[in-house]
Amino acid sequence: MLVIIGYVVVLGSVFGGFAMAGGHLGALWQPLELLMIGGGALGAFFVGNNMKAIKATFKDAPSLLKGSKYSKETYMELMALMYELLGKVRKEGMMSIEGDVEKPEESPIFSKYPKILSDHHVVEFITDYLRIMVSGNLNAMEIENLMDVEIETHHHEALVSSHVIAKLADGMPAFGIVAAVMGVVHTMESVGIPPAELGMLIAHALVGTFLGILLAYGFVGPLAALLEQKAEEGSKMYQAIKVVLLANLNGYAPAMAVEFGRKVLNSTDRPGFAELEDHVKQKR
Repeated sequence: MLVIIGYVVVLGSVFGGFAMAGGHLGALWQPLELLMIGGGALGAFFVGNNMKAIKATFKDAPSLLKGSKYSKETYMELMALMYELLGKVRKEGMMSIEGDVEKPEESPIFSKYPKILSDHHVVEFITDYLRIMVSGNLNAMEIENLMDVEIETHHHEALVSSHVIAKLADGMPAFGIVAAVMGVVHTMESVGIPPAELGMLIAHALVGTFLGILLAYGFVGPLAALLEQKAEEGSKMYQAIKVVLLANLNGYAPAMAVEFGRKVLNSTDRPGFAELEDHVKQKR
């Protein structure tokens, strides 16, 4: 919704201001200029990216029109899940969660938390490290280093689409100049026509530069920033899991380990201590 509202504000401000200044909006409607700018940018997009980056961009594009899936409720579910898993380990031993780890979709514990279970990357991250814990002979420092590398890899992959879109936005003003130059060339070859018609051709040529800049900074560039923000939010989930598991490895009780994880969360999404405690009790 915010994306749509932002686009409406951009269009209203730019074109509304132009109209209020006495400009004729019809002069700005240049489909061929849009074809040159959009087509050139699309072609450069395919040339400058491998198939993995292209697929990642198309996969992430629909999320731009959706709100963040990382809310306080989601983090509370995560903390409650971690508390229940670690509590079972503390009471029944590491081998008691082997079934939950091997088949989380069939686990009675994971099934209580559908928001977490629906994110297979998060579930895989949790189960992989719990599986390592079940195997025994753990070194907390080595596990932490491994977690850091995996989180960094995940974050790098999550940022691919934002980098692709950012580069696309960076190139659009240049394609706008290309369209404008093509318009100038067409104008120069028509110098024999009446001045009024010549002025129209010059105006059409300048529209190319205008559209390239408007599309880059008003439409495409902000999408790259939004994708980057979503990637940053996604990494916070893994950092919280990491802190909880490491606290458990270092001998802290499940309640304290979950408290460590809670403190990692952003203040805007972080549940209060009593709020999380009540939620955990309800889920048990």
